[in-house]
Amino acid sequence: MKKILIFLLLLSSTSLWSKGKIKVACVGNSVTYGYLLPDREINAYPFQLQRMLGDGYEVGNFGKSGATLLNHGHRPYMQQEEFKKAMAFAADRVVIHLGLNDTDPRDWPNYRDEFINDYRALIDSFRRINPTCKIWICRLSPITHLHPRFRSGTRDWYGQIQLAIENIATHANVGLIDFEEGLFNRPDLLPDALHPNIEGAGILAKTVYSTLTGNYGGLQMPQIYSDNMVLQRDIPLNISGTANAGEKISVEINGQKQTTNASENGKWSVTLTPLKAGGPYTLSIQAKSKKLLYKNVLVGEVWICSGQSNMAFMLKQAVTAKEAIAGAKNPAIRLFDMKPRWDTYAVEWNASVLDSLNRLQYYKDATWKECEPENAASFSAIGYYFGKMLADSLGVPVGLINNAVGGSPCESWIDRRTLQYELPDMLNDYTRNDMLQDWVRERAALNVKQSKNKQQRHPYEPCYLFESGILPLAQYTVKGVAWYQGESNAHNMELYEKLFPMMVNSWRKYWNNPSMPFVYVQLSSLNRPSWPWFRDAQRRLMNQISDAYMVVSSDRGDSLDVHPRMKKEIGERAGRWMLNKVYKHDGVTPSGPLFRSVSFKDAVAYITFDYAQGLCTSDGKALRSFEIAGEDKVYYSASAEIMDGKVKIWSDKVNNPLFVRYGWQPFTRANLVNGSGLPASTFGNE
Repeated sequence: MKKILIFLLLLSSTSLWSKGKIKVACVGNSVTYGYLLPDREINAYPFQLQRMLGDGYEVGNFGKSGATLLNHGHRPYMQQEEFKKAMAFAADRVVIHLGLNDTDPRDWPNYRDEFINDYRALIDSFRRINPTCKIWICRLSPITHLHPRFRSGTRDWYGQIQLAIENIATHANVGLIDFEEGLFNRPDLLPDALHPNIEGAGILAKTVYSTLTGNYGGLQMPQIYSDNMVLQRDIPLNISGTANAGEKISVEINGQKQTTNASENGKWSVTLTPLKAGGPYTLSIQAKSKKLLYKNVLVGEVWICSGQSNMAFMLKQAVTAKEAIAGAKNPAIRLFDMKPRWDTYAVEWNASVLDSLNRLQYYKDATWKECEPENAASFSAIGYYFGKMLADSLGVPVGLINNAVGGSPCESWIDRRTLQYELPDMLNDYTRNDMLQDWVRERAALNVKQSKNKQQRHPYEPCYLFESGILPLAQYTVKGVAWYQGESNAHNMELYEKLFPMMVNSWRKYWNNPSMPFVYVQLSSLNRPSWPWFRDAQRRLMNQISDAYMVVSSDRGDSLDVHPRMKKEIGERAGRWMLNKVYKHDGVTPSGPLFRSVSFKDAVAYITFDYAQGLCTSDGKALRSFEIAGEDKVYYSASAEIMDGKVKIWSDKVNNPLFVRYGWQPFTRANLVNGSGLPASTFGNE
């Protein structure tokens, strides 16, 4: 039966080149051919494309496994039998996907200078056969980090070939189809790191179908657009979506109207001139295919609240829950709460969950909501207090987007391309990779234990939460980020010193905002041995990352609970930083004392702090938790006193001090604060 079906499909798609049909030639290598696919005569992308296009089209598959674009390559396409057949087909539409095999070390290093001319010669060959044919060339489908030559050259040569293809599309009067975009964040669809499976081939077919027909499903907007949303004030505002190719799009709000046309790939965007804080407004987005109206829209400040469980920690769980929830009705605050569909508890997930994870369907659908007691109760406690402080102090609407995931490591929030180029080892087998914390790996392995897919996805996998939780935000314009994370990376502060700046840069690049502010929370106090060192790494990172500011939380920790319940102070401390640094409220002290320098004289250390006005102790008792050491780095508890805006420390056991520490315990009862009652960060000067 299967053979009969294959024969019939072949008959309908490649044998009957009937008059009156639009002929489409799919030219390429093994990806086009359908290498490794079961029943490739049914499942290769050209055959799936035939079924999508229907009887008005005739699709020919002229893929040749191993073929190079380069004529001096190891298997030049223009010397293959498939090329001759493609010429004889005399297509009306030609889709070319070549270049993957040119990443071979036999090819690109030697003949890269010939690539553009060879590609243009191939294009001209089809035009000579049919001068009216339309031609599209394709950005390459992905090669993943699992490819054996990925790091030895393939990764870099692949990127260079992509640039060359884009150059050709610009100057050779051909269209450009992106075969990378639909598969790049789905490595699970590339089982051998190169060739798509049936689902992956279907994505390629749909991409070509939309290009040939212009049908992208009509006007569509990302989920982040809904009634009750907040748009960022006072800056040029990008509004973007998709529509059928060529459709005229008009965007209107508050008397302002911008128009554009959807491009050949269905994408469109307009830039609104800066809007002042206010509302409510109606945002109208209209095309021939559909009209969308978003009502009760405000203009104000928009912030992302992200990280792991201490940011996800809900207002109803906080010490201040009862009072806060009762007073949480505030229509000027809007909440976009992205909740995971499945928490990463110690369970094995079933096949349905595992399949959804692979499709990046990890978060529940969300819409913007006015802040009411019912939805505030389940929103991030820190996010709520942060947003409330901004709204109260600025007198403008505030929109908060929460997508925090309990237990998530920093690496899961970094985009794939950044890790591919800057830390590719992090991408290797996340359930066994000791760059990931033991607990993270073990929990992920348990959750996916029932999967038979060697590339099964998981929320803790590097890149996963960027792909499932950041990309859906579709570069929605935001002011900045409030971040609380680190518990799942505290095993390796040296690695975190690379990962966190990498993540910040990843997000800033994605939002095209190199100075997008980040306010992040330093780990609190807890009886975990690595935390003093990790907290100090976080402190030092503030001096290494521009426009990044650290909230001290060690005075609100819990010796036995990684989720301390005192969140109000933490959210408001984050707000203080932003009010001072971003909104220029100079009268707001942004932080408690932060170590600046230390000098030594006559066996005494004199420590200078930033934000040191009104130094005192939080409990009225003597200073505690200072330590001092000499060249041997053996630390002794030190006497300490406040003197002329500095802290003087000494110990009879250290005659020639060189090093000082403060609050250097996993759970600390350190008590230095400034006149605003804000705690000093724990620190060391090694």
